[in-house]
Amino acid sequence: MRQVIVVTGASSGFGRLTAVALARDGHAVAAGMRRTADRNAPAVAALHRLAVEEDLELSAVELDVQSQESADLAVGTVLDRYGRLDAVVHNAGHMVLGPAEAFTAEDLAAVYDVNVLGAQRVNRAALPHLRVQGSGLLVWVGSSSTRGGHPPFLAPYFAAKAAMDALAESYAAELIRFGIETSIVVPGAFTSGTNHFANAGGPSDTARDKAYEEPYGELRAGLTDRLNRLIPPDARAESVADEIVRIVGLPAGRRPFRSHVDPSKDGSEVVSIVADRIRAEFYQRVGIEDLLSSTASL
Repeated sequence: MRQVIVVTGASSGFGRLTAVALARDGHAVAAGMRRTADRNAPAVAALHRLAVEEDLELSAVELDVQSQESADLAVGTVLDRYGRLDAVVHNAGHMVLGPAEAFTAEDLAAVYDVNVLGAQRVNRAALPHLRVQGSGLLVWVGSSSTRGGHPPFLAPYFAAKAAMDALAESYAAELIRFGIETSIVVPGAFTSGTNHFANAGGPSDTARDKAYEEPYGELRAGLTDRLNRLIPPDARAESVADEIVRIVGLPAGRRPFRSHVDPSKDGSEVVSIVADRIRAEFYQRVGIEDLLSSTASL
């Protein structure tokens, strides 16, 4: 069934792949991205060409997740365009690389602002409409680093992704009585097919960054190669988009609470099975099991 879907952070990477895949599956997709009139104008034009060539309901919408006003306007634009909203894919994120100590508190806040507060702003814009509707779906694009094995020198990004995961879990319980479902998609490390590593930021305290160069410089320089060795040569970033398409297409009540797409097999899926089971058992012990979906644990 055709659904109207907003995808955040859709100018490149998982976001763009997901927006295109959903549109090709017959959905009406608003690809959210910021600076559509300048920096991301080429991405907007490319989506428009693709939509025309393949007769897709796919278009860009100005959406800066770091602005509540922008989030409100984007959701309003989608509602004006289609008359409804069925799903939001929380994909917008930003990666940073470097020693944890070299990031100032303000640096960390900036990472959280995109990866965590960005989702909160979009939820505050979209949820009033979904609640009135009595239906909807939130898809959160997380990270296997939250529960799986993960390397050092990515602390702010990993911490933000863990915070987003915790936020998603709480939202799941608080929205289920409104008929709004939650699915957390958990990608592993994909060192190609996205711009995460290529566009990664760094710490503002360069002096402290340099202090780590002598003992850790060689390790840091070879970190991507080490990760690459864990990933099968046939791993495709498109598989994350494919899984989101599959989840969106499932009947209400049948969608997985958490789904892993992890070619590196870093152990996240194993830990999540236990963690989600413990969460479900705790809800049952305190008598709030009606806040669990039927797929809350395996």
